[in-house]
Amino acid sequence: MPKDTPNPKTNPNKDKLIQAVLDGMSSEGLSCFKACQAAGVPNSTFMRWVDADANLAERYARAREDLIERIATETIAIADEPVPTTSTGATDSGAVQKQRLQVDTRKWLLSKLAPKRYGDKIELSGDPDRPLAIQKIERVIIKRGDTENRDS
Repeated sequence: MPKDTPNPKTNPNKDKLIQAVLDGMSSEGLSCFKACQAAGVPNSTFMRWVDADANLAERYARAREDLIERIATETIAIADEPVPTTSTGATDSGAVQKQRLQVDTRKWLLSKLAPKRYGDKIELSGDPDRPLAIQKIERVIIKRGDTENRDS
């Protein structure tokens, strides 16, 4: 283990490091990786601590939910910001594109971090008078060179 890597068994500051990572995620909006960097603990070490401690896993899940909520709130704030204008009074199209990119990036990230809440809903439906129904699902395994056993 490198000299600067905290050892969870001998590190008396483990609880402080854990709290610093969780605070970085919840309060500062840092990713787990960035929060670990700021606290001076390797991300892999922190994740091992999470895996080994059910209470910490629960606290980490809450911090992650806080982070997700913060990203969602930031997305709305960016979208609601007034668009700057140029010196001639025209809308600054570059600023509009930047805002769009910021919003789209956060929306994409939210859809990956919390797909049930922020992901695209995919629904398969048919005609209301004739709804889709699964008639039959069949699995046929054909050996190479064995064309006699084919059903078709």
